[in-house]
Amino acid sequence: MNIQLVESLVQVINSLPTAERTLLEKKLFSDIPYPSIVELTYLAQKGGTFDFLHDEPDIYTIEDGESLE
Repeated sequence: MNIQLVESLVQVINSLPTAERTLLEKKLFSDIPYPSIVELTYLAQKGGTFDFLHDEPDIYTIEDGESLE
């Protein structure tokens, strides 16, 4: 890895005027596809991050709180 090159590029980018930095960001990041809501939901369900919730007790019921109506 060429750390010196990366450091130099960061220094040059940081020295650019705001308009030029904005243009550079648009060119660099415009073709990156963002995940859809469906893909994010799938990742949340299948990724395992929230698996611990299956072992949590149900401490709230439908009778808790106030009606939203």
